[in-house]
Amino acid sequence: MKLSWLIIWAGMLLLNQVTVICDESGKNLTSVPTDLLQNVAELNLKNNKITLKHNDTKILMRLSNLTELYLNENMITLLSNNSFYNLAKLVILDISNNYINTVHQAAFAGLYQLTELNLSYNRITQLDSGVFSSLKNLRVLNLQNNLLESFHIKPSFKLTTITLDGNPWNCSCGLLDLQIWLIASNVIMENENNTVCTFPNLKVLSEITHEDITNFFFLSVLKEFPVLGKSWTFLVGVLGFVLSTTLLIFTAIKCPTWYQYLMSYRHRRLEENDPEMFEQEFSADMNSFPAISDTNNEDPIVIFDKTNTSEPEEDGFIEDKYIDTYGTEQS
Repeated sequence: MKLSWLIIWAGMLLLNQVTVICDESGKNLTSVPTDLLQNVAELNLKNNKITLKHNDTKILMRLSNLTELYLNENMITLLSNNSFYNLAKLVILDISNNYINTVHQAAFAGLYQLTELNLSYNRITQLDSGVFSSLKNLRVLNLQNNLLESFHIKPSFKLTTITLDGNPWNCSCGLLDLQIWLIASNVIMENENNTVCTFPNLKVLSEITHEDITNFFFLSVLKEFPVLGKSWTFLVGVLGFVLSTTLLIFTAIKCPTWYQYLMSYRHRRLEENDPEMFEQEFSADMNSFPAISDTNNEDPIVIFDKTNTSEPEEDGFIEDKYIDTYGTEQS
């Protein structure tokens, strides 16, 4: 009885030490098979027609013992969030030779033990700096032959090998942090001599300096604007026409206001030390008042009508004391 239990126990230990490998490559599969053993460690789904939709990711989540997963040469176009969630033991992930153009920020969430990631020969145009933030143990990254022009990378990203050739790198300010990281991390760049800048010249990516990036930046700015010529001449002409038209409109609006303002100051204020002028003006005004002559042919008496017995309010005019004095003497 004890011997049988020892045999069963030894068989269980042997089973745990055996690596279960499942090869489903080249079978024109359109989805991940549902009859896979849950203890499978290496799964090869190469050269199929798998698109890695939601149902596929649900099946993969059951395979918690996976250490190697090969999905290369399929028809995957999108890596959505949590595409490989629950594969905490996965060490190698190969998704090369697909049609991937979009990688969501949490696509690789949960891959805590992943050390090698192959994304080569896809159509990736942009990678967010946080895409690889959860991959703390990643050491080998292959981005060869994609459509990347820039790659923002965090200084804490620890790699030993990276492959970047075959991308249309734009060596401007957008590539500055990658250049700094390549120097500081001492990472090995595979195919280094073939990793060149598409713009502005075919210079090796690892050899560009800060001065080169600054020059490349100004060249990229100049590339966005046309050279001085007929277009600039036309622009200056339009700008001058607009400014002159605005000035003319402003002058036309303000001229009547200025004219009225100047005309309001044409009168001269009456001065107290000019009695002769005052007498001339006052004698001229006396002709407008009604006069009553008596039978004795005496001097005419000027009658002043007092229209308001109350004290007038101040209206801003200066009261002339000579009028009151002259009137009092005549009376």
